[in-house]
Amino acid sequence: MANMSKIKVPMPEQDPQVRNKQFQEVALGYTEDMAVEEATRCLNCKHKPCIKGCPVSVQIPEFISLVANKDFEGAYKKITETNSLPAICGRVCPQETQCEQVCVRAIKGESVGIGRLERFVADWMMKNKNKEEVQHTESVEKKSKKVAVIGSGPAGLTCAGDLAKMGYQVTIFEAFHTPGGVLMYGIPEFRLPKELVQAEIDQVRKLGVDIKTNIVVGKTIDFNDLKEAGYEAIFIGSGAGLPGFLGIEGENLNGVYSANEFLTRVNLMKAYKFPEYDTPVKLAKNVAVVGGGNVAMDAARSAKRLGAEHVYIVYRRSEKELPARLEEVHHAKEEGIEFRLLNNPVRILGTEDGYVKGMECIKMELGEPDASGRRRPVPVQGSEFVLDVGTVIVAIGQSPNPLIKKTVPELETQKWGGIIADEKTGATNIPGVFAGGDAVTGAATVILAMGAGKESAKAIDDYLSKKDSNSQV
Repeated sequence: MANMSKIKVPMPEQDPQVRNKQFQEVALGYTEDMAVEEATRCLNCKHKPCIKGCPVSVQIPEFISLVANKDFEGAYKKITETNSLPAICGRVCPQETQCEQVCVRAIKGESVGIGRLERFVADWMMKNKNKEEVQHTESVEKKSKKVAVIGSGPAGLTCAGDLAKMGYQVTIFEAFHTPGGVLMYGIPEFRLPKELVQAEIDQVRKLGVDIKTNIVVGKTIDFNDLKEAGYEAIFIGSGAGLPGFLGIEGENLNGVYSANEFLTRVNLMKAYKFPEYDTPVKLAKNVAVVGGGNVAMDAARSAKRLGAEHVYIVYRRSEKELPARLEEVHHAKEEGIEFRLLNNPVRILGTEDGYVKGMECIKMELGEPDASGRRRPVPVQGSEFVLDVGTVIVAIGQSPNPLIKKTVPELETQKWGGIIADEKTGATNIPGVFAGGDAVTGAATVILAMGAGKESAKAIDDYLSKKDSNSQV
């Protein structure tokens, strides 16, 4: 019988005043009993709108039904039919605006905790079973064709994994020394443990995918090198790693970081473990993070954990317009992050020896709606003030790295740098070259990048199958 409780089973979490001093995971995960209780809230409704809300089409009611029946291994098999990274998605996917948003239970209460259940299943498998035995029971007929994937973030890993399951010889080329892309360098340990990401990457390797690190496509090798090496299709999943800046006075002072650099130092280079890892990050007592998205929340919460006494989120719009997930804003507030909303930086002030000593801001008010329908923030004349900070972290968005475009000038791109690719297939204007994820859309979500990688894998299979058929005519 269905559990008709209107609220989700609460997620156990660390105490805010304990977790804001260390990098251990905030959410602790469901127990078996909690997962079963939450799974019985699913009505297994006829139209299954949650599946349509999932960019990788996980068969959600089916896996939840298996959880309700305590068949956790079966639930894992069902999820991984379409999603190769369930432990990651269960943690960082914005379920509240996708599968859970269209859940029937959300009409009169809270949706089923789909993300929490996905995380539980993946974690249970890691603790109790050898995933290799589960994922690789079906033999795949190997194909002679080779595919190159540029970038090992969520789009690249998904595309590579799906192509490997089809039998293709797939090689991922990663610029960093560690694969994982934004999963490794961008998302902090307290939201996404790196050991877990590595375990998911290992599963992709076990599918037969070869991952080559420290190779920068456009510098170390180029497209012609890949073609000469026999790669008949290429997928570009190089992400959005080019940081945006404010363009104001003082941005070149010591103590100003892009969020990209700051989080890469903290996460990939393990600055949070200094001096065990020799990557220090110099932070002042007071830190300002400019921006209101998930990256800004990650940077602010990381700064707090690294010892900053006061960490401010400075954002020019109102609280209801913060683009970050509600969960991340809630956690940030619990941990003592101070929000300075409807404030906009004007300039960064420096000492005589070139270090940040403050940030001048101006108060904003909401004026008439702009083209997007949102009320435009307007400066309040005479309201300037100086925020006493010694570190400024700029988190106002990233765009695709321009390196590939510079080395492949015939590749069509948007003015802002995004690669132009077919929405359904990821096909670019160059035959055999596909693209997806943040390299196409700009900074977006992990699950949308995975969805793009999955669709491109299908399109690459279709392209190579047709190419093979034509060559036999």
